[in-house]
Amino acid sequence: MSLIKPNLQTHFHIDFDWWQQNENDWHVHLRSLLCEQHRDKLVDMPTGTVIDFVDPDTAEVRQMDGLQQIILAHCSQQPEFVTGQTQLVEAVFRIFLANGNSPLSATELSERLGRPANTILITLSGPRVYKGIRPMLN
Repeated sequence: MSLIKPNLQTHFHIDFDWWQQNENDWHVHLRSLLCEQHRDKLVDMPTGTVIDFVDPDTAEVRQMDGLQQIILAHCSQQPEFVTGQTQLVEAVFRIFLANGNSPLSATELSERLGRPANTILITLSGPRVYKGIRPMLN
């Protein structure tokens, strides 16, 4: 745990190593986020399938989990992916999936979710780590 206290400009992201260290299979959660169109088609997709992903903004090529890429490219674009009724932590997790896990501050998350930045900051910077969402270390 870092000794630096996060503030409204601190960037957060999903730390996928956290999922492994805590014996959580994030693929189970990712499968639950698939839209109806992909849920049945990908039921037999092997866990850990990795693909090359080209960032549309930077043209950087990086490896990405296949389920995460499908969520990024299609499922996250569906209107029901994040709604006003989606719980805060789940909504933040989905925002990170939808943006390719690019780091965002509580202020930026607030703008996307329409929820108070202070509430987001307090939730994400507490002693408990939710869904692997953690401050960036550098």
